[in-house]
Amino acid sequence: MMRNAIIATLLCGVSISATAELIHKERSLYQSILVNKHGSMVCLQFSVRRDQRNQSCIDQRRPKEMVFTYTKMMMSALLLNPNPKRVLIAGLGGGTLPMALAELFPEAQIDVVEIDPAVVKVAKRFFGFTETEKLQVFAQDARVFTKRALIRADRYDLIMLDAFNGDYIPEHLMTREYLSETKSLLTDDGIIAANTFTVSRLYDHESATYHAVFGEFFNLRPWRSSNRVILTSQQPLPNVLVLGQRAKQLEDRLKPFGIDIRAYPRQLSTKVDWDDDVRVLTDQYSPVNLLQNR
Repeated sequence: MMRNAIIATLLCGVSISATAELIHKERSLYQSILVNKHGSMVCLQFSVRRDQRNQSCIDQRRPKEMVFTYTKMMMSALLLNPNPKRVLIAGLGGGTLPMALAELFPEAQIDVVEIDPAVVKVAKRFFGFTETEKLQVFAQDARVFTKRALIRADRYDLIMLDAFNGDYIPEHLMTREYLSETKSLLTDDGIIAANTFTVSRLYDHESATYHAVFGEFFNLRPWRSSNRVILTSQQPLPNVLVLGQRAKQLEDRLKPFGIDIRAYPRQLSTKVDWDDDVRVLTDQYSPVNLLQNR
């Protein structure tokens, strides 16, 4: 019981007082969606089973600045591809990542896949998310979108995997088959950034699965965060000198979002820190709920 409480606290990412005002609540086809407000902080939560976890927050005093550590970590993807022309993001939340990328790269085409239309409506109403000709949302399951995108021969320079429900990543978006399909959507210099957790019992299985599909990858695991971001690339991973040079070039552009990009190059590691004897997750073997709650 204590361990579950600790994990729930870690996954929230930001503390919201018990006195926060519930300003919106609805039950969608997939989950209960709640929006809480405490002072200038507005947070989106999903509730599927026992508890609620913050999925996205915005500080209305500084709406551009990223609140969560993990969203800042996901932007480390720009160290591998500093100028993406076409972006795919699986999972909308409050729209923090696509809005930031749209401002940084106004000419880029950004496709967001969000299975729950209710989440899209909430992001627009409470978090300032706006669709444009260049920034579009597709209300589909990410696996279905990927298969259709492959048929269309679509390709992306940057793919961000950030699809969560109230429990964890949907199990069909964690398998070797899905990751192989997603890899096929990449351009020759394309990269993938995936948000997962260090506290999950799935850590070894996730890591082994990504390694089976992509080979060597960067692990970003700041010691103060329960999140980790996996970075993969179609090209050989850049060395720390190249990463440092790119961080310096990006520094001023990312400061308004609260991102200290120069802190990340030396935190990126290719060290195998998982049990490489575990089974890879597949469409036939993906006991996500069992592994997570055991």
